[in-house]
Amino acid sequence: MTVSSSAPVPPAPGLLRPESYLCGHWQGGEGGELPRDAVYGRPVAALPGGRVDFAAALAYGRDQGAALRRLTFHDRARRLRALGTYLMERKEAYYALNLLTGATRRDGWVDIEGGIGTLFSYASMARRELPDERFWPDGKVEVLGRGGTFVGRHLLVPREGVAVQINAFNFPVWGMLEKLAPAFIAGMPTLVKPAPQTAYLTERVARDIVASGLLPEGSLQLVVGEPGDLLDHLEEQDLVAFTGSAATAARLRVHPNVVARSVPFNAEADSLNASVLGLTVRPEDPEFALYVRELAREMTGKAGQKCTAIRRAIVPRGLVEAVTDALRAELDKVTLGDPARDDVRMGALVSAAQRDRVRESLERLRQDAEVVIGGEGQERELRGGDREQGAFFDPVVLRCDDPLRASGPHELEVFGPVATLLPYDTLDDAVRLGKRGRGSLAGSAVTHDRAEATDLVLGLASTHGRLLVLNRDDAKESTGHGSPLPQLLHGGPGRAGGGAELGGLSGVRHHMNRVAVQADPTTLSAITREHVPGAQVQEDPVHPFRKTFDEIKVGDSLLTHRRTVTEADIVNFAGLTGDHFYAHVDEIGAREGIFGRRVAHGYFLISAAAGQFVSPAPGPVLANYGLENLRFTEPVGIGDTIRTRLTCKRRIRKDLRPGEVRPTGVVEWHAEITNQHGGLVATYDVLTLVERARDGFDPPLPEAEAAEA
Repeated sequence: MTVSSSAPVPPAPGLLRPESYLCGHWQGGEGGELPRDAVYGRPVAALPGGRVDFAAALAYGRDQGAALRRLTFHDRARRLRALGTYLMERKEAYYALNLLTGATRRDGWVDIEGGIGTLFSYASMARRELPDERFWPDGKVEVLGRGGTFVGRHLLVPREGVAVQINAFNFPVWGMLEKLAPAFIAGMPTLVKPAPQTAYLTERVARDIVASGLLPEGSLQLVVGEPGDLLDHLEEQDLVAFTGSAATAARLRVHPNVVARSVPFNAEADSLNASVLGLTVRPEDPEFALYVRELAREMTGKAGQKCTAIRRAIVPRGLVEAVTDALRAELDKVTLGDPARDDVRMGALVSAAQRDRVRESLERLRQDAEVVIGGEGQERELRGGDREQGAFFDPVVLRCDDPLRASGPHELEVFGPVATLLPYDTLDDAVRLGKRGRGSLAGSAVTHDRAEATDLVLGLASTHGRLLVLNRDDAKESTGHGSPLPQLLHGGPGRAGGGAELGGLSGVRHHMNRVAVQADPTTLSAITREHVPGAQVQEDPVHPFRKTFDEIKVGDSLLTHRRTVTEADIVNFAGLTGDHFYAHVDEIGAREGIFGRRVAHGYFLISAAAGQFVSPAPGPVLANYGLENLRFTEPVGIGDTIRTRLTCKRRIRKDLRPGEVRPTGVVEWHAEITNQHGGLVATYDVLTLVERARDGFDPPLPEAEAAEA
């Protein structure tokens, strides 16, 4: 046993006994795997064994999913946000288990708080961008007939199955939560199958999720143990999200039942990610130091056990020695040992078996490259932990001098703290090397030269899921080469699996079925609960701006009085705004222009329309919130007469922000300005902030305001 003399071996943790959560019950068992502490090699958990009734579990999820689908997107978002808060309050328990996996607290931050942060991100995106409905109108209304009585639109509705996620060992918390968040927002229950090596940490978080009571029963099920015949029981409405090796993804993708039932299969596989140091970079440039630090961080974060880590460092041939020296100095700062210690920067691989696989892969890689940093006989001092029983592996850097002809660096992924330097001579060569990975999750280009960055990004784009351009301007805020973000795509083509996770609301779309609905405008408006142009409207003696958010209904409409545009209108608007464009104020120029006459400013029409439909006295309409989808379709000249129809298109309830006490909602109005011939001259959507009544989702009023109310 090799430990530092100043660090006594901590007592062995009590044996954890994680359970599966299926069909509404926690279920244990005997005879499963016995994961070991990655630092000292001691047994840490006893996983349940025995056969799992996956047919019953999937049927339960499909049946219970009805309750989840009855919630609106906003209902789900509120629950997801509350769950994020609940888990964040319990994060220290997760950090304690994280140390047993060999990961440092910094590594755990990405996994634990990064995963919980994904819940907050999706809750926010859903509340901000999705309707408060159980379905999602997608795209614009398509007019399918000349008379406007036959229209169509796409709707997205939840799949009525179970989202099965099969996860890798390296991110036991984030891996579950980043898949759960978009599935839950979409209205689809999840069944999680974590990797056995770190399943005890996943189980602890899942146990807290269930205990919170924030998600409808059946929204989450957990299988801790062998996957057995899980895929045999999938049905057409289910889907699979897999994270792991490319070889396993390829095997599961062609499972007979998956193929026969056309079950969507999303794969996020490990890939040979590359980072390119630009040709224009010099050793004294900030980008040189950024490249070296980023490479070292990607090698040592999670002990290199990240599917997005840099495996291939593509470096100008003339800078290879300088990069090697600088990287050696950077890696020398990395202390290895027990991640529970404050003086340790890198922990262990997840298991001794994983350590042995890394050794084997490294030996194969050495057939095409030579070790230039680390390697056998260069092991550093271990600050706590056990060299033999633990899963420690020191950082290793190789160099391949003829990377365009070699195959090893582009075929063999060493899933640990290992990277290979690949020299290049031209940007075209750098792009060719990047593409040799046959599809990657993430790539990066470190350069301050915009032309060089453009060539690299466009050259690598077809074979990558995400590309980072890192330089002195964005380094302070950059999340780094290997950090997936909820708002952006996580996935990649080819070897990377061909899948797509996260990506903002596209991750929600993946869990929904897109259906085209054809109908008359009034029927389509009733189905979508959004006004469709051409649909019947409701005109009321009460001006729509005199109604509260709760009183306004989709289809409420106002047809305004008429107004004839005069030359004085055009001249006064030009003088007020300073817009003296010739088409408005130059008689000769306008006559020779495309309109053949002077025309009114487009923005004058918008302003005049507001004067037609606004009710000026104080009331429930509090503010103009914005304007969208503006189009000018016909010119309006001197002597033309306009009128406006304003119709409630949709309503969006707003949550109260901290400190706010006046509840509001946003009403989207569709405006159509027509001329004296009934021809459409402008169309747009107006957003107004409108007062609403307090409801059960609002926080209670402070005592003083409550007494006044």
